[in-house]
Amino acid sequence: MPSRNVIKEFAPGQYYHIYNRGVAKLPIFLDAQDKHVFLKILRRHLDPHDKSLRDDGVVYRKFNTDIELLCYCLMGNHFHLLFYVKEDGDPNALSVFMQSAMTAYTMYFNKRHKRVGALFQGVFKASRITNEKYLTHITRYIHINPQTYKTYAHSSIGYYLGQKRSSWLNQDRVLAIFEGEDYSSFLEDYEEKKLIMEE
Repeated sequence: MPSRNVIKEFAPGQYYHIYNRGVAKLPIFLDAQDKHVFLKILRRHLDPHDKSLRDDGVVYRKFNTDIELLCYCLMGNHFHLLFYVKEDGDPNALSVFMQSAMTAYTMYFNKRHKRVGALFQGVFKASRITNEKYLTHITRYIHINPQTYKTYAHSSIGYYLGQKRSSWLNQDRVLAIFEGEDYSSFLEDYEEKKLIMEE
């Protein structure tokens, strides 16, 4: 039976929720340094101002003209990323980017933690976002993964609450949907509903 949400082709002008977890549900991030390195790998490919060099002295390939990272959260044994494939972008760029990032991170992780073999549970999964309501819900789902989500250091929540800005993550594409409404209240409203349902 084929795996669910293993998308082989991506379309321009579409949003995708990308996620994966550790093989056998094992951790893929053992500490803050691991999470920092994973984000650094994403940034070096997405930040047009990043001049990081590969071992051969060549600047890492940039994907910012093809895709935008809108939202992320790194948990102990899995990650969530939200991407937009630009209208005039290469639809293959997202697959190439993810394969490159996951390979680089696996090499780092195995070397640092003295292990061998696969780190992730197969190919990354991708779910296409089909409408605006689903899009905003996915950002909320991603951001409230950690219990202490408002102060969680390894998600994009700080960008959505106006505490951070960067040239490698574009939260404005999602926040524009709210037209002045408070994103924090959007998250808290869902938290309240969850508590009521659990009572």
